[in-house]
Amino acid sequence: MQFAELAAAYERLEGTPKRLEMRAILADLFRPLKPPELDRVLYLSQGMLRPEYEGVELGVADSLARKAVGVATHTPEPDVARRAKEAGDLGLVVVQLLTERPRLVADDPLTVAQVYSELERIAAANGPGSQETKVRVLTELLGRATPVEGKFLVRFVLGTLRVGVREMTILDALAVVFADGSKAARTRIEAAFNLSSDLGLVAGALVAGSLDGLATIQLQVGRPVRPMLAEREPTLAAVLERMEGRAAVEYKYDGLRMQAHVAADGTVRLFSRRLEETSAQFPELVRELPKALHSLPAIVEGECVPIDLETDEIQPFQEVSRRRGRKHDLAQAQEEIPVCLFLFDVLLAGGTAVWELDLPERRATLESIVRPNERVRLATQRIVTTADEATAFLDEAVAAGGEGLMAKSVAAGSGYRAGARGYWWIKYKRDYTVGLTDSIDGVVVGAFPGRGRRAGHYGAFLLAAYDATRDRFESFCKVGSGFDDAALAEMPRRLAPFRTDEKPAEVASSLVPDHWFRPGLVLEVRGAELTLSPVHPAGLGAVRAGVGFALRFPRFTGRIREEKGPTDATTTAELLHMYRSQVRQAAGTSDS
Repeated sequence: MQFAELAAAYERLEGTPKRLEMRAILADLFRPLKPPELDRVLYLSQGMLRPEYEGVELGVADSLARKAVGVATHTPEPDVARRAKEAGDLGLVVVQLLTERPRLVADDPLTVAQVYSELERIAAANGPGSQETKVRVLTELLGRATPVEGKFLVRFVLGTLRVGVREMTILDALAVVFADGSKAARTRIEAAFNLSSDLGLVAGALVAGSLDGLATIQLQVGRPVRPMLAEREPTLAAVLERMEGRAAVEYKYDGLRMQAHVAADGTVRLFSRRLEETSAQFPELVRELPKALHSLPAIVEGECVPIDLETDEIQPFQEVSRRRGRKHDLAQAQEEIPVCLFLFDVLLAGGTAVWELDLPERRATLESIVRPNERVRLATQRIVTTADEATAFLDEAVAAGGEGLMAKSVAAGSGYRAGARGYWWIKYKRDYTVGLTDSIDGVVVGAFPGRGRRAGHYGAFLLAAYDATRDRFESFCKVGSGFDDAALAEMPRRLAPFRTDEKPAEVASSLVPDHWFRPGLVLEVRGAELTLSPVHPAGLGAVRAGVGFALRFPRFTGRIREEKGPTDATTTAELLHMYRSQVRQAAGTSDS
């Protein structure tokens, strides 16, 4: 495939906000392809070179990209920088410069395979001289590119493809190409993706055997599973009703969710909820997990929490968040902020897949393979059948340093549902029982300038919830309260990688902030209540035509959810459930 065909498809995708049109464009793009070319196109369309969990990064900063553009187009770098600042998009500048300076000698057209190979060279360049290598390779590509090809080459290396495509839309297109496009086919393809976290692997199985080929995708140590997610309920009585009167309740630890893959030889890889590898940041867990698990290979899940080794007390979440992303002084970090991994699930034990077993069987398996130690323990769990028993357990969990409880179904069919959110698992915190005091994780999609004491900083932020059905982010509030001076001063740095001068295609908002951001950073907020709003489109039409949800009196809690990706944030479906629970309470009723 010529790269110009891929760039033309991206151009069409950028020009439409309609998901059905995006699906059709992607289906036409994928249909004639076979692996490995199909794999490359799938990864490139996600804005990456390899599956997310492999952590392959190009490492091209804005300054390097501008330098390459300048050399390739014979334009002084200050002129490139000035144009980029004015346009707000270096990709558009490349279009202008390549159009103004057409090539005198036409090269052979770029192919997807050639571009992919050169991008791999950029990603592999490390150490002394690596920056020069990255600039040289990108310059050579731009020297052969057409204006449209150049636009998407530069956007790709900067991580700002801007075509508005996410995994869910790609899965829709795969269902059209390799099946009948039905919901049933789409569900099977998504399940395979959730189990493998690799679109290339899924596509290869579809090419080899259509939908039946997906059966070849199995658990593999070192390849993370997309985590199972929980719903919410406002009362413990409602929780038990959902669970048909009997549930396994566990401490809800306030830490970092972690999936541990331990190979037969004791090699350990740790993955965050976002599928980022965090092994290097927690060397004590890498060291202790093979000692604690005596049936390998294994894949287990748990919550990594800070703990006081002298008193054995759980410490606040903010402590463990200081460990995340740390690359230096790890020995000192282990001493200053010791952690413990509380295991609550097992997907693979002794090389045998157990993820489809009902929860009681998985728990029994987990207990049979774990030898608890100072760093690796079992999450506290108990079976309850009444609200009083659940309340007593909640009191115990909070007293032990937890933030609430997790209730999990023990019924037939309670297997692990990778990547799915549902009422098989329900999270509950004490403050769920009164009004809307539950927190909401919102994605920053915009910012407004500060005034008065906040002048010179961002003063408020536009937050959005993810709508999985529409595969977009829909605004639900503008938040400015709760930020201290230090937090506000930090926000420009945190948001810089996501800044764009145009509204991202995947964002829906009638409010127009002064600065737009691609969905990336997640903030935890609280508010007085959810109201129906003609201004914010989150959950548009879910309760009444023409209105969405808005959070009244929102306030930042001080917590940035670094462990969550944008699609892991609160969804519009969750907002709908929270709104309905709030309405029932106001009417003096409950789910029980």
